[in-house]
Amino acid sequence: MQVNVRFENNRAILALNGNFTFEFHREFKHATTSALQHPGLSDIEIDFSAVDYMDSAALGMLLLLNERAGGKKITLVNCKGTVKSVLDIANFGKIFEIR
Repeated sequence: MQVNVRFENNRAILALNGNFTFEFHREFKHATTSALQHPGLSDIEIDFSAVDYMDSAALGMLLLLNERAGGKKITLVNCKGTVKSVLDIANFGKIFEIR
């Protein structure tokens, strides 16, 4: 799993690539911590276009990010297939905007 972070104005875009599983927790936390420290950050967008699988640990990582984000808007984009199904079953649409 890899994560690429880029910034557009006050938005951090994290592009995930690979399976989003427990083994990725260190890289994900490092990338999100770095993004949250960006001055003026108001939105975080997580791009799932290159993710085909996620486990329950990934759901936990998203929930922890939501807590650490301190009210910043988090959007999950390009969710498809199994990833979209997992997010729907977990009712993550009530916590995050999913596009």
